[in-house]
Amino acid sequence: MKTLWKVVVLVLFLLAGCNDDDDPLGNWVKKNAFEAYPRGGAVCFVIDNQAYVGLGYYDDADDEYLTDFSIYDSSTDSWNTTSVKSFPGIGRTEAVAFSVNGKGYVGTGYDGENSKRLSDFWEYDPATNTWKKMDDFPGGGRYSACAFAIGNYGYVGTGYGDGLIDNTDFYRFDPTAASGSQWTKVRSLGGEKREDAMAFTYNGKGYVFAGYNKTSGGYLNDMYEYDPTADTWTKKTLLDDDDNWTIMRKAGCAFVLDNKAYVALGQKSGTILDVWEYDFTTDLWTEKTPFEKTGRYNAVSFVVNGKAFVATGESGSTYFDDVYEFKPWEEYDDED
Repeated sequence: MKTLWKVVVLVLFLLAGCNDDDDPLGNWVKKNAFEAYPRGGAVCFVIDNQAYVGLGYYDDADDEYLTDFSIYDSSTDSWNTTSVKSFPGIGRTEAVAFSVNGKGYVGTGYDGENSKRLSDFWEYDPATNTWKKMDDFPGGGRYSACAFAIGNYGYVGTGYGDGLIDNTDFYRFDPTAASGSQWTKVRSLGGEKREDAMAFTYNGKGYVFAGYNKTSGGYLNDMYEYDPTADTWTKKTLLDDDDNWTIMRKAGCAFVLDNKAYVALGQKSGTILDVWEYDFTTDLWTEKTPFEKTGRYNAVSFVVNGKAFVATGESGSTYFDDVYEFKPWEEYDDED
């Protein structure tokens, strides 16, 4: 009897040793593919729980720098590629976009055929399916900038500019202001100049973090919180504060879901698969389940109907059209 009991205890011990409780949470679920061209460097904005994805670069398209937009409806897991009138500006990659008061805004970027860094800005109205030219971005032509929206305003800054340098400057965009006065310079981001930084908003504040400084060739380890009322940037915990954190990167995806922020994918000495969750209360990061397919950068991410998605992107000369939903609180399932 004692021998049998020892066997039972040994089996239970071995089972406990195989327990996956220490594995990070997070599950990736494949959705229907993006129906237009694959692409990297696209933009995305969300209006009425529908995601608008467009622009970007695809080397096998007739016009490699794209102007089309598609709409994703998460309730039906479907893409509409015909309802949105094509972007009337120059086709481009690595532009910025955001939505304010039910309209989408798109600007800056790079037009490789003319080797031109762009400064134009446009408004999309879904009610009339029309684009309207707005005031040019006042910081000069640039690409790989970042943007976010708070309340009735959009904010655009950083990026690689006309002077062939990275930037820290930031500007507030008021879409209701008269032509000629839609942009106001606000306080510049702290830290080093940067391109391909990531941004998100939460509880009335904007966050900008990581990215790359072309002059030094360095990936950046800082994050700043912007308070639009005080027009101040506050430095947060460094992205390498813990030796086990691997958050530093450029050209990744950032989004907020259920009161937590997430960063996924990107580049740092190669493409990145890992995913990290940011806790606004503790100012700390926790690792989540890595992206389950090919690593990539210049993808888009969006949150609609309380669900988070990552789509498109590029890796070297490969361009993607796949779409995945991320469920941060589920255990990983490689068969869904």
